[in-house]
Amino acid sequence: MTGEVAVLGAGMHPWGKWGRSFVEYGTKAARAALADAGLDWPDIASVVGANTVRCGYPGQVAGATFAGALGWQGARVTSVYAACASGARAIDTARAQILSGMADTVLVVGADAAPKGFFAPSGGDRPDDPDWLRFRVLGATNPAYFALWARRRMAVYGDTPEDFAAVKVKNAAAGAANPHARYRSPVTAEEVAASPVVADPLRLLDICATSDGAAALVLSSVDFARRHGVADPVRIRAVSSVSPRHPRTALDLPDIATDSAAGFGSAADAFRPSIARAAYEEAGIGPEDLSLAEVYDLSTALELEWYEDLGLCGAGEGAGLLREGATALGGRIPVNPSGGLASFGEAVPAQAIAQVYELTQQLRGRAGDRQVAGARVGITANQGLFGHGSSVIAVR
Repeated sequence: MTGEVAVLGAGMHPWGKWGRSFVEYGTKAARAALADAGLDWPDIASVVGANTVRCGYPGQVAGATFAGALGWQGARVTSVYAACASGARAIDTARAQILSGMADTVLVVGADAAPKGFFAPSGGDRPDDPDWLRFRVLGATNPAYFALWARRRMAVYGDTPEDFAAVKVKNAAAGAANPHARYRSPVTAEEVAASPVVADPLRLLDICATSDGAAALVLSSVDFARRHGVADPVRIRAVSSVSPRHPRTALDLPDIATDSAAGFGSAADAFRPSIARAAYEEAGIGPEDLSLAEVYDLSTALELEWYEDLGLCGAGEGAGLLREGATALGGRIPVNPSGGLASFGEAVPAQAIAQVYELTQQLRGRAGDRQVAGARVGITANQGLFGHGSSVIAVR
């Protein structure tokens, strides 16, 4: 095991479409995390910001942007970008600074102000950018990619649109109990089936929205937490960061193609399952030790894929696990008790941090009506564009 760091404080700005600056969202989340930690802003030795490339140059130097907005006080500043995994990379950067002795206290912040509709590449002509090419050459928006995964599950495992709808019903029920969620109304399977088709077989309510929002954490060494009077803090035990291996035999954005496996056979270590496996190995635990999971449910079908990638069940068994009620609140292994992206939408640099916010609240026993009884170990799973796989394991 690499070593543990403490989560001293956690804060969030509610998700929605607020029409204001990402800096405002991030500083509010940061101040909430500081208050939760019982620290003042000058007590922070380092700031790590998760970048948002859509918000101009301030978004691309987010660490300095947030430090300046909070009031320059001499802290070390770092900015990181890993697409949808940016928040997890920011957490890992903060952890490295703490474990190396560079800083005892680190503020991690991610915030976004998202455009209306689906995400598209930044402006300009970039023919050497695969993300730009998939839009210009194929017209392949993110929902088209989500639908390809859904079709794959239907063809290989026999999943149905009704299975996908049941994921939305489950997550909407959890999100209804989350005061920070954007969508806080229960949803029925009939409402999912009646929503417009976006990319067959996925309907509007099968796909997450794009949102404004922010999340922040104050991390510290475990010794600092105890000196600060927190004898039993939530601790981050592992953060994985993996990339794909050749051959890639399943679709992975931004490439709408797979590698040729001729002469290689099947991939020995498929990308998505390797994300959690690396975290389990570092933490010295397995899926049987988990109390809950927060996964990256860009679509309902992709949540089912994560069940299998996390080792909660075997390949093709995700829909069965869902049907049993195992992944719902009150089930054996609740998945997305926050409500997930289905209830929040994507605020890209904030979402992996928001996942750890939820683990923190659950492990502290402060999740209210969505509390997982006896929660002791939680995992997150997230995947960013261009092969950024990340997972965080928190324990108490």
